[in-house]
Amino acid sequence: MHATSSPPPARGRNRRGQGERLRGDIIEATLRMLDELRDDEALSLRAVAREVGIAATSVYLHFADRDALVYAALEQCTRDLLRDLEAAEASGGDAVARLRARLLFLGSWVREHAGLYKVLHESGLNRRMHLAFKQELAERTTAAVRRCMDEGRAPAGDAAAVALDLRAAVHGAVSLRVNEPALPLPPLEEQIDRFLVKLVGVRLPAA
Repeated sequence: MHATSSPPPARGRNRRGQGERLRGDIIEATLRMLDELRDDEALSLRAVAREVGIAATSVYLHFADRDALVYAALEQCTRDLLRDLEAAEASGGDAVARLRARLLFLGSWVREHAGLYKVLHESGLNRRMHLAFKQELAERTTAAVRRCMDEGRAPAGDAAAVALDLRAAVHGAVSLRVNEPALPLPPLEEQIDRFLVKLVGVRLPAA
């Protein structure tokens, strides 16, 4: 007979002023579960409540429904990703190295959080709601491409259009790895370098 896992211990009543802490705990639990489930519609508020160790009614005090909870969780996820992307970019040297570091970090993040990636970009929530916070991801990539142009490391042009082509290529590459992991794909780093050369027009240093 297999042993069954015990449910998390019941959480005590929050002291005054701790409502935001509970809200944060709910969001963190939701992110963990979405990463595992890979599907926002497979998430239930009752399951989230069990994960946190609270009554389901406590979740409704902070979020009207599942969509509102998933939206808040993805917004937090995007803020964290933006922070980490900026840190990765800052570790580079010139504009090209910084853009490359940004894209490579995105690839490593997707490898570690394939479930969150699918929910962030391929979920039913994307069709039901406008995830406005994702726009900053696009704007930061456009700014990174524009820096390459401004430094003379890439041909002058429409940075937004070039960044859109670059994002489409990179997202296609990582999506294939998430959704069709058996495909005999080259290392993502090699593909990213080709995208930078062919789409942005940069020259990369010889290996």
